[in-house]
Amino acid sequence: MSSAMDIPKGRASYKKKDGILTLTDDRTFLIWSPMPANGPPTVSLALDKILNLKQTPDTSPKVILKIIEKPKNPDEQEGQSFMFQFTSPTDARTEANALRDLLSQLLAEIRGGDPNVPKPLGAAGGPSAAGGPPPNAKPPSNRWYDDDSLKADTQLQQSLLDKDLELAKTHAQALALKSDSISDESFNKQFWSSRVGLLRAHAFEQHQKKGSYNVLSTVKPRAENGEFKLSLSPEQIQSILHQHPLVRRIYNENVPKLSEPEFWSRFFLSKLAKQLRGERITDVDNSDPLFDRYLGADNSLGVASKITAAQHVPHIIDLEGNEENQGGFKSGNRKDAEMRPRANIPIIKTLNSLSEKIMADVAPADLEPSGTPESGAKSFDDARVFNQLSLQDLHGEREAGSIRLNVKDQTKFFSNHGDGISGEDAQIYAQQNPEDVLFEVVADLDTFDDDGAGGIDLRKSIGVDDDSESDHYEDATMSGIQKTPHVGSRAARRAAEQQILEGLRKARAEHAGGPTGANAVEASPMGIPPDLTERCYLTQMTTTEFLKQFWSAFLSSSSSGDSSEGGSAAAAAAAAAGELAYHVESLKRCVERIEAIAAEAERDRLRAAEARKKQIQEHYQKTGKKLKWVPPKGGRDSVMALFEHTTAAIEKAVALYRGSRG
Repeated sequence: MSSAMDIPKGRASYKKKDGILTLTDDRTFLIWSPMPANGPPTVSLALDKILNLKQTPDTSPKVILKIIEKPKNPDEQEGQSFMFQFTSPTDARTEANALRDLLSQLLAEIRGGDPNVPKPLGAAGGPSAAGGPPPNAKPPSNRWYDDDSLKADTQLQQSLLDKDLELAKTHAQALALKSDSISDESFNKQFWSSRVGLLRAHAFEQHQKKGSYNVLSTVKPRAENGEFKLSLSPEQIQSILHQHPLVRRIYNENVPKLSEPEFWSRFFLSKLAKQLRGERITDVDNSDPLFDRYLGADNSLGVASKITAAQHVPHIIDLEGNEENQGGFKSGNRKDAEMRPRANIPIIKTLNSLSEKIMADVAPADLEPSGTPESGAKSFDDARVFNQLSLQDLHGEREAGSIRLNVKDQTKFFSNHGDGISGEDAQIYAQQNPEDVLFEVVADLDTFDDDGAGGIDLRKSIGVDDDSESDHYEDATMSGIQKTPHVGSRAARRAAEQQILEGLRKARAEHAGGPTGANAVEASPMGIPPDLTERCYLTQMTTTEFLKQFWSAFLSSSSSGDSSEGGSAAAAAAAAAGELAYHVESLKRCVERIEAIAAEAERDRLRAAEARKKQIQEHYQKTGKKLKWVPPKGGRDSVMALFEHTTAAIEKAVALYRGSRG
């Protein structure tokens, strides 16, 4: 319930200053901001660092919430305490109770995953008394990696359809053409079963969030009419104070002694701002005694990493471990051979320090129960990370783990393979002796001319003579003598050339049917009008979708028909037969839609031809000159050429379905 509600907040005083006490949006920090609560928070407590919380009883006139932080020193029993007194004149107790209840629930969830918290004795064994899973059970796998969850997520599917208009058109047309016997749920399951990859990629894209960035590098004062102007939002101020603990400390020490506009205007004109940006400080920069004294101060105090606090960092990616092994930042005990200062080292340190703070603020999303520092399973975590980071393409080929099968009678597995050979050919093949056939083939190869490099000269072997002016085959054909055609004859080569050119012309016409530029190539293939071209594209996509559904149902029914037993076999066969009949009927309707588009394209071509003839006649009557007649492209033949492979696939599917029915 609490996760779906708004985060509560209340008016509370801290150290006799009025402010607002609430939680961050991600519910990981308890923050208190002084009134009017439009600036950065002064108190920020991580929930995983809270040891305990106490509240005054309901009978007490004062409503005080006491937060006890975990001790930083292991020898201490308790850490620092924070006292917040709720000061609302009407709802002080209600606001305090709401915050206390939410904090108690969040702390219980955090402690439930903490291995340092003692567990009940029953938790070490089987399931709990409530019937839940054992505490050591691994969390369920992310739904993004589960195909069934993606296919059942209608909200994700609708979001993808809203983004991809072409896919939405295909889905809408296929849904409109489906049979009434197929429910919408079954249709969507079949439709998205072949697009699980698109759903997974869209889910990843939706859950990506914009991370932190270097705010100081984006905020720079500008000069207008001799005055400096600075545009700074509250979100940017909060990010600056979060990324730079030094600025937060200076802000707490000097505000409200200085007004916020004066503080930030002086800060962005100071040398400290340039140093924190990673820029080089020069002698002409403005001097500010308030900020100049902090130029050598540490800017990393109070920064807690969400990565190292959540789990053990494997040694394979632990950069701090490399620093320890190589002697730290100043190369350990090695002497400085150059003995001169390096001006770029502070800049590099500043940029690296800022990068570390930004990365440390990103909570890892792939936590494992065995990856925490207290779990003692560092070796397993290192192996897991190594497997994730290793490049699979660089691995050698794995040996196939196949199982050797010893089949005694193999004839039944190949009983249907001889159906495609006619009876006469089978008798001829049966009379052939393999040794004699191989001997004749080798003898024929020995008669071929050698190319001088140990190979065969195919041009001379098939009788190609480029110097000859005529072919005996052509002369014999003209004289009426029937002669076996020669492979290397001029006529055979000319026929092969014509066949290749015809294929090239057909392929070019499919992609460039119009006479105009590149825009007309895609809009009007083979001279088909653009409106009919769009219908052809949609029909092609829907027909392909119906073909996918047919083959999925056909192959699944044929594979599951033998595995069914008892009374379930008849029910499964009846359901599969009904589904296949629906898919076959859908394929027949697809052919009818293709025929309808082809008929309309033919009518448009005839109208264009009549208009062209009329134009030629009018031009001849006016000028007395005849224009060249160029027949318009498009028509039925062009549409059927576009759908040539599609119609062949439909015919094969229907024929196979009829053959399976006997």
